[in-house]
Amino acid sequence: MRYRRLGRTNLHVSALALGTVELGLDYGIPSGDHYRPTPAAAEALLAQALDHGINLIDTARAYGESEAIIGRALRARRHAFILASKVVLPAEVHAAALRPAITESVETSLRQLQTDVIDLLQIHSASVEVIQQGMAIEVLEDLRRAGWIRFIGVTTYSAEASLAAIADRRYDCLQIAYNLLDRRPEPHVLPQAQAADIGVLVRSVLLKGALTHRSAHLPDALHALRAAAACLNTIADQYALPLPALAYRYVLDHPAVASALIGTARSSELIQACGFVELPPLPHAIHTRLREITIGDVQQLDPSTWPL
Repeated sequence: MRYRRLGRTNLHVSALALGTVELGLDYGIPSGDHYRPTPAAAEALLAQALDHGINLIDTARAYGESEAIIGRALRARRHAFILASKVVLPAEVHAAALRPAITESVETSLRQLQTDVIDLLQIHSASVEVIQQGMAIEVLEDLRRAGWIRFIGVTTYSAEASLAAIADRRYDCLQIAYNLLDRRPEPHVLPQAQAADIGVLVRSVLLKGALTHRSAHLPDALHALRAAAACLNTIADQYALPLPALAYRYVLDHPAVASALIGTARSSELIQACGFVELPPLPHAIHTRLREITIGDVQQLDPSTWPL
């Protein structure tokens, strides 16, 4: 496993991180091999991730039983990995409700994860308004001073929110969606985060499974996405690489990216992805060909809008 510096945190994280939404929730493109693992299988997968050198585990209060599964599985190995979780803000964001809501959420996370400290606590799906208001990060800074968390991050779903977090200068890390087809972070978000020394974590590398064999199960309403995945797969075949390998190498080739998340419940996929990290950077010619494939309807790049 290769390791990279996570921005100004100076943590050295594995280039591949384990995302755990699939351990606690039904997630992904419904297909014949799509399933949520049993608690025992989930615990075995977590141990296997650490055994293969993955030292960053990403979860969230909103991921069902994920935090509790991690707590049970890895309590005895807490020293061996960097733990990232997320807090979901209440729908009505105002000062009176925000502080107790965040405090209660983080307390619950600590209890479920069976740990005294969360290495990276992220605001989940933060909007531009939440970031610019600044109330949430003030609470998190107080929790950091109290020793509950070490570093503060934010996960975003728009370039505007990402750039607002970078401009704020108080966030240590930024988690964004970035992949072969959704290259919108490249012109502004990634270079600005790198210039500000903010650690960048990348999710949706496989676009919720659309950049795997599961693209065949996409509905007709996502025909443009299915066609683009087929074009990418043709390029992958020409270079004798599986499409997921191209997907991981593409995002990891960007110098601003510290770690790319793999969200899987399957041991075979985890081991295969660990191998992708060890591959050399893609040649410039491949990057050029990949960038020629685009999708005009950006809604198809947002899994939350998919009719699944």
